[in-house]
Amino acid sequence: MKLRGHETFYIRKGWLTKGMKYVSQFPDVFTSKDPARKPMDVLGIGSNMVLSLRYWLQTVGLTKEDKGEKGKRIQKLTPFGELVFNNDKYIEEIGTLYLLHYKLASNKENATSWYYFFNRLNLSEFTEEDFFIGLSKFLADNDYGKEISKRLVDDDFSCIISTYISKEKSSGSEVSAENNIDCPLGELNLLDIVSKRKGIVTYKKSVPSAKSFDPYVILAAINEKRNAEEDKGLEIQLNKLMTDDNSIGKIFNFDVGSLLDVLHAVEKIGELKIIRTAGLDVIRLTHDYSFEDCVRMYYEHLNEIR
Repeated sequence: MKLRGHETFYIRKGWLTKGMKYVSQFPDVFTSKDPARKPMDVLGIGSNMVLSLRYWLQTVGLTKEDKGEKGKRIQKLTPFGELVFNNDKYIEEIGTLYLLHYKLASNKENATSWYYFFNRLNLSEFTEEDFFIGLSKFLADNDYGKEISKRLVDDDFSCIISTYISKEKSSGSEVSAENNIDCPLGELNLLDIVSKRKGIVTYKKSVPSAKSFDPYVILAAINEKRNAEEDKGLEIQLNKLMTDDNSIGKIFNFDVGSLLDVLHAVEKIGELKIIRTAGLDVIRLTHDYSFEDCVRMYYEHLNEIR
């Protein structure tokens, strides 16, 4: 499990596009020792931001890092990364943002705080202190094995807030143009501010509109979780889609109504059937797809409806 792998930098608009572009051109873009191709010069960002971008690309599933020749660390696009780079390299589609968010919030090892935040923080309203207490217990219960630093946890919480809430909204005042570079995941409206009283900010998770989800994005997330489990059966209990770790209900903040709405949309395209019998509500998937299969169909669907 990892805290503050982001070096305190949230994902800036354009970062992932830049990262995918240069990884595809120079697999050693983050590790090059060539004086003519220093990472900071190629990417045009500072040394800590280079580390942050390297972390983010892997954490949202766009790249993976391996050892190349002579043991040198190199990055390459994952199959998911190739699909995004070839179909939505500028990260303009809402479905791409939902897919990146799913990858991030379900990444227990590299984005532990995001995993805890969306899967285990079950308070209707919460403060930074609530997050610290809850995450500290979660880490202790999962044999984190290191001293739980409040500074690291606070940095992760601040980064989560900056990921999903604009700087202008979180600060409550105008932000200068050079500092007003929000995270693209803020467009998903998954987090909001309830109140600010006596220096304490109270937040809540927001339920996104079911209409904002392409059915193939939902299908991709369902299959990503299903294929990560020992039981890869095509029949899944409805309550598990709502309450299990890494379920679409948890990761996308769905309530029961919005969950059923997105499932009906997937049912309408013939990719699942909602079955209600003997008090046991389940969905039955029509096909055995991989996550990448569904992402590919999502982009094909976008092209069809344009």
